[in-house]
Amino acid sequence: MGTGEQRYGEFVGVKRHGYVAELVLDRPKAMNAVSTEMARSIAAACDALAADPSTRAVVVTSTHERAFCVGADLKERNSFTDAELVRQRPTARACYTGVLELPMPTVAAVHGFALGGGFELALACDLIVADATAVVGLPEVSVGVIPGGGGTQLLPRRVGAARAAELVFTARRVEAGEARELGLVDVLVGEGEDRDEALALAARIAANSPVGLRAAKRAMRLGHGLDLRAGLEVEDAAWRSVAFSGDRAEGVAAFNEKRKPQWPGE
Repeated sequence: MGTGEQRYGEFVGVKRHGYVAELVLDRPKAMNAVSTEMARSIAAACDALAADPSTRAVVVTSTHERAFCVGADLKERNSFTDAELVRQRPTARACYTGVLELPMPTVAAVHGFALGGGFELALACDLIVADATAVVGLPEVSVGVIPGGGGTQLLPRRVGAARAAELVFTARRVEAGEARELGLVDVLVGEGEDRDEALALAARIAANSPVGLRAAKRAMRLGHGLDLRAGLEVEDAAWRSVAFSGDRAEGVAAFNEKRKPQWPGE
């Protein structure tokens, strides 16, 4: 598998790095502001990745030097009638849920501004790698709306209810160092190193069983918020889904034969 790029519309690309797919946000003239067209393209790319059994991990990156994504395209929104805004809503939701519902582990590579919907795209990933230039936040209440790409639900799950409330209600921007301290990002690296570190992290993840990775993600996502007993039932169901897989047989054989597994992915 090479590193050729497949385009989804004008503003989104997917590059291949072995078993890792790089979902590239590529609307540099607008700092990756998510227009209707771009939202549709992100959703389409995610649909294709979700259906691809050869993809074991995904990294979301940006081609803009100073921004991961600045959120919704407010210039476009400013031209909308109320009816147009209502019609656009399912398209916007499909963009964010497309990333959130990717069945394989997903890593965001964040530098510069990741604000509003841009930060929500990162929050929809399992892990966030940020460089020293990163500035994150959910400033929606400062322009008269609320986070609508999952922010009111994903941020409390990541950092707790009170901390999320402070961040959402003040609409403040958080720079990289504090973001790492608060748990808004998971890995902090030097300026310009976010993409390389995220791809390296994804490659380490992708070395493991694709069946196991998807089942583990499913168990953690479905079990979150349940009481312990119910959560353990979710885990047991996920375990049963992999216990008799080809990946499990290969993993046990490779361990005993002291060799690297050749995962069948089924």
